[in-house]
Amino acid sequence: MVFADQLGFQFRAPERRIWVVRDLVAAVRTALEREYSDIWVEGEISNFRAHDSGHLYFTLKDEESQIRAVMFRTQARLLRFRPQNGMQVMLRGRVTIFEGRGELQLSAEYLEPKGAGALQIAFEQLKARLQAEGLFDAGRKKPVPALPHSIGIVTSPQAAALRDILNVLGRRHRSANILVYPAQVQGDTAAFEVSGAIRYFNRARNVDVIIVARGGGTAEDLAAFNHEGLARAVAASGVPVISAVGHETDFTILDFVADLRAPTPSAAAELVIRSRQEIEEQAEALRLRLARSVRYRLLMARQVLTEAARHGAFPRMMDVINQRQQKLDDLRFRLEKAERRLLEQHRRRWDRASASVRHYDARRMLVGMGRDLAARVAAIAAAIHTALLRHRSGLEQLERQLKALSPLAILERGYALVFDPSGKLIKSSAQVATGDEISARLAEGSLIARVERKN
Repeated sequence: MVFADQLGFQFRAPERRIWVVRDLVAAVRTALEREYSDIWVEGEISNFRAHDSGHLYFTLKDEESQIRAVMFRTQARLLRFRPQNGMQVMLRGRVTIFEGRGELQLSAEYLEPKGAGALQIAFEQLKARLQAEGLFDAGRKKPVPALPHSIGIVTSPQAAALRDILNVLGRRHRSANILVYPAQVQGDTAAFEVSGAIRYFNRARNVDVIIVARGGGTAEDLAAFNHEGLARAVAASGVPVISAVGHETDFTILDFVADLRAPTPSAAAELVIRSRQEIEEQAEALRLRLARSVRYRLLMARQVLTEAARHGAFPRMMDVINQRQQKLDDLRFRLEKAERRLLEQHRRRWDRASASVRHYDARRMLVGMGRDLAARVAAIAAAIHTALLRHRSGLEQLERQLKALSPLAILERGYALVFDPSGKLIKSSAQVATGDEISARLAEGSLIARVERKN
C-alpha cells in the first residue's frame, strides 16, 4: 500500500509479520548461538543442583546480574571437581535459549575454578569426604607383616619404580616371592587398573602385602591416585597396602587411605622387608636377653633357697623328723630283739626235750614228742606270726603318725610356709604391711609375692 504526505512524497508502509512464539524463540536462539558460540564468562555459582540424569544446573552471577547455566552429562563427567554454591569459576560455552520457557541461559562446555586449580579442589573435596567417613583413621589400618613371604607389586612393567623396588628386595632378602601385576599408573584408565589389581590380590590371597608404586610427576600425572574408586578399593582390601607414589613431598588420596605410606618406591621396599642381617642381629639380641634373664632367675631362686634354708623353722623341722626316725628305729630294734629272745626260749625247750628223750623208749617217746613238738611248733609259729603282725601294725601306725606330723606332709596337702622380707615365719597378717615382698615355701618349689590388702 502506497501513501503520500502533504509535500507529495510517496512511501510504502512496512508489511506486518506475525510470529509464532516458537518460531520467534528459535530465530532468536539461532542468532544468539551464532553470535555467542564460544565465550568465557566469569561469575559465582549459586542455586547449584545435580540432577539424577547427570546434568548440572546452576546460576552464574555477579554483583549486578545473573544468568542461568546448564552443563550436560557428557561434559559434566569430565569435571575433576564438584561445583559448589559460592565457588568462583570461569565458564566456557555458548549463549542459548531454553525454548520450553523462552529463558536465556549458558550451555557450559568447560568449568574451571578461579584461583585454585580443578585438580586441587577435587583433591581437597575427596579428602574431606573420605576423612569424614573414617577411611583415614589409624584404627582401621592393618599392620604390615615384618617379614612377608610373598609381596604383590602394582605398577607399570616399564617403570623405573619397579626396578628400584626389585633391586632393594634382592639386596635385602632374596628369598621373598615377588608377584608383579602390570597396570597403567597414568591416564584415565590407571585408577581402574590399579583398583582391579588390588581386588585380584584379595581374591587370590597369594600375597602378604601389596605395594602400589609410581615415580614422581606433576599433579596431572598423579591424578589417577586421587580417584575415589581406588581409595575405596584400598580401604576394602583385606591385604595390607603400602602407597609408594611420587616423591617424598607428593601426597595423594592413596597415601591417606593406605595402611602405610612410603616416601619413595625404594623406601617402600626397605619398609616392607628387613634384611637378613637385621633379622640375625635381632635374633642374637633376643638370645642374649633370654640367657641373661634365665641366669638372673636362677640366681634369684638360689638366693631365695639359701635364705629359706637358713631360716630357724627348717632346723626345728629336721629335729622333729630325726627324733621320729630315731623312735622308729628303736621300735624296730626292740621288735627284732623280742623275736630273737622268743626263738631262744623255744630252742632251750627243745634241748631239754631232747635230753629227756634219751631216758625213755626212743621210738615211743619220739612219736609222742613229735606230735607234741608239731603242735608246739605250730603254736609258736602262730604266736610269732601274730606278734609280728601286731608289732608291724604298731610300727605302721607310728610311721603314719610320723608322716602326719611331718611339715612336708602338711605342705603336700596344699599348705605353705610364708616368710616376711627378713625371713621370719608369718603367723599373723599384722606382721606385714601392704607392698611388702613375702616368700612362700610350697611342697615343690617356692614363690615370691607382694602383699595387698582387701577392702
